[in-house]
Amino acid sequence: MSEMITAELVDLEIDRSAGTKEAAARALAERMVALGRVTDLEGFLADVAAREAQMPTGLDGGIGIPHCRSAHVTEPTLAFGRSADGIDFGAPDGPADLIFLIAAPAGADDAHLTILSSLARQLMDEEFTSALRSAEDAEAATDLIRGNGRAGGEPAARSAAEEPTDLHPEEDDNPPAEPFRIVAVTSCPTGIAHTYMAAESLENAAREAGVELTVETQGSAGFTRLDPAVIAAADGVVFAHDVPVRDKDRFAGKPTVDVGVKAGINRPAELIAEVRAKAARGEITSGAKASPVDDAGESGDGYGTKLRKWLMSGVSYMVPFVAAGGLLIALGFAIGGWKIDKAPSVAEHFVWTDTTSWAALLFQIGGLAFAFLVPVLAGYIAYGMADRPGLVPGFVGGSVAVTINAGFLGGLAAGLIAGAVVMGIQRVRIPAVLRGIMPVVVIPLISSAIVGFLMFLVIGKPIASLQSALTDWLEGLSGANAIILGVILGLMMCFDLGGPLNKVAYAFAIGGLTHPTDGSLKVMAAVMAAGMVPPLAMALATTVRGRLFTKTERENGKAAWFLGASFITEGAIPFAAADPLRVIPASMAGGAVTGALSMAFGCTLRAPHGGIFVVPLIGQPLLYLVAIAAGVGVSTVVVILLKGGRRTAPAESGAPADEAVTEKPLPAAV
Repeated sequence: MSEMITAELVDLEIDRSAGTKEAAARALAERMVALGRVTDLEGFLADVAAREAQMPTGLDGGIGIPHCRSAHVTEPTLAFGRSADGIDFGAPDGPADLIFLIAAPAGADDAHLTILSSLARQLMDEEFTSALRSAEDAEAATDLIRGNGRAGGEPAARSAAEEPTDLHPEEDDNPPAEPFRIVAVTSCPTGIAHTYMAAESLENAAREAGVELTVETQGSAGFTRLDPAVIAAADGVVFAHDVPVRDKDRFAGKPTVDVGVKAGINRPAELIAEVRAKAARGEITSGAKASPVDDAGESGDGYGTKLRKWLMSGVSYMVPFVAAGGLLIALGFAIGGWKIDKAPSVAEHFVWTDTTSWAALLFQIGGLAFAFLVPVLAGYIAYGMADRPGLVPGFVGGSVAVTINAGFLGGLAAGLIAGAVVMGIQRVRIPAVLRGIMPVVVIPLISSAIVGFLMFLVIGKPIASLQSALTDWLEGLSGANAIILGVILGLMMCFDLGGPLNKVAYAFAIGGLTHPTDGSLKVMAAVMAAGMVPPLAMALATTVRGRLFTKTERENGKAAWFLGASFITEGAIPFAAADPLRVIPASMAGGAVTGALSMAFGCTLRAPHGGIFVVPLIGQPLLYLVAIAAGVGVSTVVVILLKGGRRTAPAESGAPADEAVTEKPLPAAV
């Protein structure tokens, strides 16, 4: 802390120059400029104001902590001001008389951020703040902030793990009951102050309440995940955060209190009491769906599981680009004809009253969106592996794949290589002096160079050759080979109803649209047709033989008509979850029939999504609808036969539909 604050950065009479929070920040920032700690006063103050706009930085107890990370800061710096009249920083209990301006460089390293977090924790200690209020001069205040004013230099508080324990406890026939255990996560937009203050506040309140609490601080210095065993043993969870909690699904199934970070600072005792009350009532949370990067593989997962999650991360981010770009391209073709791809740029030639110009506009916007397909795929595969540092080399590698015509397969390879390279760099021990520039300069520079070299000169060309061979193979498919491929794709689309196999088949199809040929357009048509079958079949089955389904399933069947027609295969999931061993085989049977017929009929599709709403864009549209109808019919008949076989006489004697089931649904498939 000594290098961060000096007596020149302390103003014990800030009222002389400041009466508002903006003026207070300016007064303290000017001291930083005078010492060369800030290079651009106005630019830095703009960053402070932007942070203040996200959330007020005033805290209960008369404390204001304006802070930000800024490119205009040369080194981590702390300035302190004391106000006799108080300055309003938005705290619930009134103005602040202790103001700390924290300035961190854009690439502040972990060591400096740890020091900043140490200050944030000290601010929760009343002895520390009282001493600052009574400090007689700038030197005394500086010594206190540096830690020199504390007896023995002890921190304000210790975590529960640091509390002294009796190494030789007396034997007790009736040992005390185990304490209530809580795990907490704290985070704030900049991860500099509030994150660590909330942690300290919760830890102090937990000790007073006799609760065992472990905190995961998700700050700017990164974070270390709580031990899964600690989470498993916890009786409750507290989230005090203003940015999304990373890996939130780890805490599912436990009583949870979810609040903003300032609640963790201002009313920790209430939060602890609330989570204990929820535990007593047996209230639990199912947890929010994790983002792809959060779900990118735990340490206990096998390599195959991690690989699947990494690839799904890339695909999940890619699909919106595919849907938007592909549909715009398809609309351009529908309005302007098949030669619309030869139209001049609308930036140079656009006639407001000309339909062709509007078609060209749609086509060219869609083309730009579609051009992101491979880079986004590669970038977010790397993101799933290595978090944000993987984005730059991932996007670079994906762009190289496009440049050398390596296509979808090149994007997959580039993403995996980029993630692996970044993970390797992150394991290298780096001198402290370089840590600040690692995330913004060193890692992007080195990883992009390595990935670019490998993609351009080593593996890119073989992958491009493989991609070309795959395209030629698809183009040459006919007869029995095409039908077999249609069957395989249909089975994959209907096996897990939107799961990994479904997404693999879909990704294979849209990968062919980057360089469309007659064969790849047939594959796209077969995939979408097969994906429409399961929800449509379940909707039809609940209509023609409703007594075989529960009331809830019949209601789901009404929605499944629209979901199936829109190519949302997940519309069949409620039926499969209740009765997987009957619904899934029936869906696969119909999907295989539809995929085979679509390929046999030579149906083509330029749009990657849309269901029946893009039928005008389909080659052989009537035969395409026949293929879908045939598959829906097969699935409907099979599911009715399989479900009918488990019914007994009461179902046919007029018993109500909901009472006609005499056999419980089979357990969900693993």
